[in-house]
Amino acid sequence: MIDAYEDPGTPDVRGGWRYLWWLVRCQPGRSVAGALLGSSWMVLLAATPYLMAKAIDEGLEPGDWTALTGWSLALFLVGSFNAWLSIMRHRTMTRVRMDANFRTVKVVVGQAVRLGSALSRRTGAGEVVTIGVSDVQTIAQALTVVGPGVGACVAYLTVAALLVSVSPVLATVVLLGIPAIVVLVGPFLSRLQGAETEYRDRQGVLTARIADLAGGLRVLNGLGGKGLVADAFHRDSQRLRAQGYRVGAVTSWVQALGVGLPTLFLAVVTWLAARLAAQGDITVGELVAVYGYVAVLVGPVAFWVECGYQLSRGAVAARRVVRFLRLEPIEDVGTRDAPAEPSVLHDPESGVRVLPGRLTALACARPADTATVLDRLARYTSSMATWAGVPLDEIRLPQIREHILMADHEADLFAGSLGEVIAPREGAGSPDKAAAALHAAAADDIVQGLPDGLDSPMDAQARNLSGGQRQRIRLVRALLADPEVLLATEPTSALDAHTEALVAERLRQARHGRTTVVTTTSPLVLDRADTVHYLVDGKLAATGTHQRLLAEEPGYRALVTRDMEVAQ
Repeated sequence: MIDAYEDPGTPDVRGGWRYLWWLVRCQPGRSVAGALLGSSWMVLLAATPYLMAKAIDEGLEPGDWTALTGWSLALFLVGSFNAWLSIMRHRTMTRVRMDANFRTVKVVVGQAVRLGSALSRRTGAGEVVTIGVSDVQTIAQALTVVGPGVGACVAYLTVAALLVSVSPVLATVVLLGIPAIVVLVGPFLSRLQGAETEYRDRQGVLTARIADLAGGLRVLNGLGGKGLVADAFHRDSQRLRAQGYRVGAVTSWVQALGVGLPTLFLAVVTWLAARLAAQGDITVGELVAVYGYVAVLVGPVAFWVECGYQLSRGAVAARRVVRFLRLEPIEDVGTRDAPAEPSVLHDPESGVRVLPGRLTALACARPADTATVLDRLARYTSSMATWAGVPLDEIRLPQIREHILMADHEADLFAGSLGEVIAPREGAGSPDKAAAALHAAAADDIVQGLPDGLDSPMDAQARNLSGGQRQRIRLVRALLADPEVLLATEPTSALDAHTEALVAERLRQARHGRTTVVTTTSPLVLDRADTVHYLVDGKLAATGTHQRLLAEEPGYRALVTRDMEVAQ
């Protein structure tokens, strides 16, 4: 089985079926062993009727107790050996499925890491969650075809060959009847794929909505919008349930036909064999053997239908994984080095110019517009932005990430101790630096209020903290990284006025001599900025100090004084 640290290999992303085949090719020895064990197990199931026929015809009917004992012993030995084969087949196939499961998890996680900051811009959280929760298991289960599926084909051909020695008529009926059953089930498998695909898509949308609700429930309660969102979720869940019923309807037909048709076929062949025995064309022992052969065939046919069902679902799940694996991270075509000294960042699309070593604030009535400017300055999207006159797209992306940090106020916080949350890299922050960053973000009280201080465990997204505490923890993490250029979106939006004033003053001191850009409409933060850029519809409308813009720009004054009224 794949090791936790082993390279999972390069997946085949040309389609769902090719991805499933890649999973088989990644473990050729185990796959071949599963096919051989499955084939041997099913063939020996067919040997049981043969041995019973011999015991009847050569031992029981003529009264030869020695022959009867010999054939009975052979039947016992073959049955015991086949039981052992069944155990080994199951163990091998379990390893095949687990390898496929872990390998898919590794390539999906690796792709998520590879996409990095582009992940949230390329796909939704619900898509990734759905892959991890259900698609991985479905794909692994589809590899059942490697063992029992191949074994079913071999057993079918073996039984057909044995029936030829008994009666060519019966052999012909079996050879034509079993494929006819598979053909009858085929259209339902096609319908199942279509219904399953739509169900998976709806499930991804609903999962994303659940994640959004979990993260924003407190805000929704405060705004009184919980009922509205609950109604929308109820409508989406009802649609998903209705689609689930459609999937269930098709699945029920597939499973009913998979059991019912082989049983009906068994009755027809048994009736035909009984007529041949009554006419003297076959012996009583051969009649018993025919019944046993056809009874054995019920297993392979059921496996065929089950494998078809699992493969249909597996192909749907694999297509989702392939679609995710095809996503590309932010393209890095840069060949130039970052500036050797602090330099000007310029965004021609908005007109914003960020001078080095200063605290710059971007104010706009629409926060999305200022966030877009920071996206361009951090090169999270292709643009004409420049650094020291050099287009950001021409600078090597690793160097940009090394010098420019984008601190989103909704950035992910992973589970772990508080110390690990604020300094995820080993040695990223000494105790003195951590204390300074906590003080700068006015987060000392958070540490003091926790039972174990920095060793206190944090839930995923730090949900055991309040919204304002989480925001300050994110700011602490950004300050500990100590980037040359810090771009922070709304770093104090969830704080009360007193705490916000402390953070604004301490942030200015902590980042003295370093380039810092914040997006905000808070007068407490704007008043401490060296430069304020006022944007209208994403374009620079005015630049100056906070006091100057208050005096000279009516639009800016209206925007900021509204915040002042809220703060009061």
